[in-house]
Amino acid sequence: MTQITARDFMVTDVITLSPATDVIDAVRLLLKQHISGAPVVDSKGKYLGVFSEKCSMHVLLDAAYEQLPVHDVRSFMDAEAQTIAPETHLLSIAQVFLLTPYRRLPVLDNGKLVGLVTCRDVMKCWMGLIDQAPSDSREMTLMYFSALFERHEAPLA
Repeated sequence: MTQITARDFMVTDVITLSPATDVIDAVRLLLKQHISGAPVVDSKGKYLGVFSEKCSMHVLLDAAYEQLPVHDVRSFMDAEAQTIAPETHLLSIAQVFLLTPYRRLPVLDNGKLVGLVTCRDVMKCWMGLIDQAPSDSREMTLMYFSALFERHEAPLA
């Protein structure tokens, strides 16, 4: 069985936010970098949560209705967002994306952020495997891909 894990294809140069970052600056960073969210880490790299476009909607509504009493990322981040370990299998990651609303999964090693996997990263990894297939036929290529993973050994999320 092919053992492809998050460590094999995760992005390690991750744009992060500090919990003290002003939410307006955080929203501007998401827009400027064309990303839908960013992990929030402390000064030692310890993962605290994610600040996303959805979090930004909370900022907008709080500003409109509550006169925005707080303005730091810490107050709006999702501290319960799903995370994975570097050893998490490709198929498990795909299942998490399929079964949850998450678009990005911070990769943690002993509580520290070591990378990030997005849906797009999973698709790129999959296409990389497909490109290694010995056949030009789509049907044969998909059969090749299914042969890489034995059904009884496939991990569950």
